Amino acid sequence: MLGTVENHSLSRTAAFFDLDKTVIAKSSTLTFSKSFYQGGLINRRAVLRTAYAQFVFLIGGADHDQMERMREYLSALCRGWNVQQVRELVAETLHELIDPIIYDEAASLIEAHHTAGRDVVIVSTSGAEVVEPIGELLGADRVVATRMVVEDGAFTGEVEYYAYGPTKAEAIRELAESEGYDLARCYAYSDSVTDIPMLESVGHPHAVNPDRALRREAAARDWPVLSFNRPVRLKQRVPSLSLPSRPALVTAAAVGAAMATARLVWLASRRRSPRARIARL
Repeated sequence: MLGTVENHSLSRTAAFFDLDKTVIAKSSTLTFSKSFYQGGLINRRAVLRTAYAQFVFLIGGADHDQMERMREYLSALCRGWNVQQVRELVAETLHELIDPIIYDEAASLIEAHHTAGRDVVIVSTSGAEVVEPIGELLGADRVVATRMVVEDGAFTGEVEYYAYGPTKAEAIRELAESEGYDLARCYAYSDSVTDIPMLESVGHPHAVNPDRALRREAAARDWPVLSFNRPVRLKQRVPSLSLPSRPALVTAAAVGAAMATARLVWLASRRRSPRARIARL
């Protein structure tokens, strides 16, 4: 079961999450278009175009051809952008823009996997400058994202690494090899048919808010289908369901184990004590 704590004598496991429309309700990259406009990186026409792309993405998802056109457009759009400025704009508006569109169901699921001892890995086609801060906000252990070529502190408009389709599955297999994950016992979540290679690479694939093509595939393969529809700010979630950091989880587990051990020792000493036996009469 999902909530069962992993036996750490066995191989390690992980849960791999697509980001857009799986963990958050919108496209992570397009969500920052207003911030980039206010920072002087794009003009009003680009804002309108990205708003339209966001609409199309939300209504019907994006097939391979649409994703390719979006990649080409965004690559050309960011040519010449100062990388440090992009990172600063994302950091300044991260909570304002991303926090309200995180699915409550996804946040709870991430927490459940962490509690069960699994790593959480965000695997997204969006750029690393956007995905990495979001991953940190979510408490993810690792992030796989698209990387652009950078020269003299600016984007050239060329793509160094494109985290899309089969490339996501390759990244998962590489992580499994380097981190010792048993993929047969790992989990994966995505909304898009383009992520079938990623879903196929694990033993527990899940379709989340799937597009029509993925819904058909999920039905044919008997994959679970999840519906996430409650975006909520992390601070507004029930305190017991808030996202703890991995160090906090490890510390809590260690403290809990120590307390349990101490109690067993104390009970054993009471059973051996004559005073304790008299008190129990």
